[in-house]
Amino acid sequence: MSTVIDGKTVAAAVLDRVKTAASTLEESHCVKTGLAVVIVGNDPASHTYVSSKSRMAKECGFVSVQHTLPEETTQDDLAAIVDRLNADPAIHGILVQLPLPPHFDADPIIQSIRPEKDVDGLNVVNAGKLATGDLKGGLVSCTPAGAMVFVRQTHGADLSGLNAVVIGRSNLFGKPMAALLLAANATVTVAHSRTRDLPAVCRNADILVAAVGRPEMVKADWVKPGATVIDVGINRIAAPERGEGKTRLVGDVAFAECKDIAATITPVPGGVGPMTIAMLMANTVIAAHRAAGVEAPSF
Repeated sequence: MSTVIDGKTVAAAVLDRVKTAASTLEESHCVKTGLAVVIVGNDPASHTYVSSKSRMAKECGFVSVQHTLPEETTQDDLAAIVDRLNADPAIHGILVQLPLPPHFDADPIIQSIRPEKDVDGLNVVNAGKLATGDLKGGLVSCTPAGAMVFVRQTHGADLSGLNAVVIGRSNLFGKPMAALLLAANATVTVAHSRTRDLPAVCRNADILVAAVGRPEMVKADWVKPGATVIDVGINRIAAPERGEGKTRLVGDVAFAECKDIAATITPVPGGVGPMTIAMLMANTVIAAHRAAGVEAPSF
């Protein structure tokens, strides 16, 4: 019988620690943690995400600032807002919601966020610190950081002797996830679309992390018996059984068949997803501690 990780429960525990850390920092050093979220345009999904992030920041006791900008905002206008937030000592975390409208060049905007305020962990300075094993000096991208919480809960902090396979080599998830596993002493393979005999590679994994965006690609015969399976995929597929035109969310792992093989597995939805916002809040309170010259909590 496999253990199905409840991401909502784990995320709630992380958020409780965030709230405690933020409250303690405010009481001891008169520093109130501040998060600024910037959104441009009218994308409904983006507005839903931003609302949930702003709401969670308030629940954590942060100063929560939201800049909602019209579609016709220019690159220079957005850059100017980021510059002002960079210079604002009351703001410890800056998040520019992606994707930006098509007329923007997103990368210069993201890279203009000061690394110490880059709570999404996307600045090349933070990526470089992670790649070189400096986990204390930078800020780690939220989704891999959340997935790593699950791995540590299952296997402990030291993964010596364990084989880990990450399917996917994206800069947003695959590469930072591999770096986190490597820093924890796992033997890491990064697999991708050009990998020869991908199922055989996966069958060698004690820890298998799937992040490719292909619905239910990982089948039961890809999974080593007793493995830990972390599913990062979020795919919407047709669900005619629910009615005409209905859909449902599935991961990159065929959950129903793989859960009988894996010892531990994350569901979709309800697995890694809730951890992303929780780790965003964790990064923000870490950034506030560092700005105050106080030892930052770990999550």
